[in-house]
Amino acid sequence: MQTAPASPALPGAAVVSTDVAATRWLAVVSLLGLIALSLAWELWLAPLRPGGSWLALKSLPLIVPLAGLLKRRMYTYRWVSLLVWLYFTEGVVRAWSDAAPGRLLALAEVGLCLLLFIACALHVRLRLRAARRAMAGAAAG
Repeated sequence: MQTAPASPALPGAAVVSTDVAATRWLAVVSLLGLIALSLAWELWLAPLRPGGSWLALKSLPLIVPLAGLLKRRMYTYRWVSLLVWLYFTEGVVRAWSDAAPGRLLALAEVGLCLLLFIACALHVRLRLRAARRAMAGAAAG
């Protein structure tokens, strides 16, 4: 009796897992950067009031999804990609209205928000694509 050859590995499976890992780390690093920027901006670099402001508390909602991103929870990547638009909007408004040091920090916030959104969106897309390929491979095998 002849046995069927072992099913070949999914084409590009190593590339997908590398890409998924890269988007995961890009999301985590950009989220950490956004947290650090928010704290530094409102406490030391260009606070609204001398000595810091309570606006530094805006970084607290960003700490919540950090554990979910590190644990690779798909739901977290999805809702972070929506949450980040609040910070993007703040960055655009403050880039338009703040003076020189605040304006540059706001533009940095906008850049980090775009990076975080792209990383989360790509992460979700690549993981869903890999899952579809795995299901198709299991169904064919």
